[in-house]
Amino acid sequence: MASEAAARFGAEQPLRPTVVGPHVRTAIEAGVHVVVGSSGLTAEDYAALDALARERGVGVIAAGNFSVMAAALSRAAALAAEHLDHWEIIDYASATKPDVPSGTARELAESLGAVRAPEQGVAEADLIGPPEARGADVAGGRVHSVRLPSFVVSTEVVFGGDGERLTLRHDAGATPDPYTAGTLLAVRRVGGTVGVRRGLDSLLFDR
Repeated sequence: MASEAAARFGAEQPLRPTVVGPHVRTAIEAGVHVVVGSSGLTAEDYAALDALARERGVGVIAAGNFSVMAAALSRAAALAAEHLDHWEIIDYASATKPDVPSGTARELAESLGAVRAPEQGVAEADLIGPPEARGADVAGGRVHSVRLPSFVVSTEVVFGGDGERLTLRHDAGATPDPYTAGTLLAVRRVGGTVGVRRGLDSLLFDR
């Protein structure tokens, strides 16, 4: 989320995962608990950090978005994925946001992928046209990143079924206010954690 926050609030040099990852590892090796919200770290990155954190007996709470409403979206989507077979994620942000997908969208895709992989109507090998038009494959699901002026950060997951659709969406405003409560919750809870816990919903809903 560091780069997302920078895009919202005007920082010229957002933190990149190539910088954040080594910083987190250094803190863990020093026995320091960590709260991290940088975009771009993958499930494989977090698996390595989890192993290191458990070895050192410290906690890491990692969230792509510290908004309570975004966490509620993630939990609702995970419940829906238990019963629905088809979904795709659309990730909206400003034209200047460099990371794709956003940390929020990546975390959501990986969370849903942990429930199960969505069914695909047409296999990638059978597509006619550029396969990139179908979005990126993240944890077995499709994620589409839209980068245009006027957006801040919005995340949408669309579930499709025969004759019906379910759309869940979170829209972020232009102030940091929605992220305060979630960040403080993570800071207060990380000291009682060992290993990596991903997603603010893991704290709010004790998954």
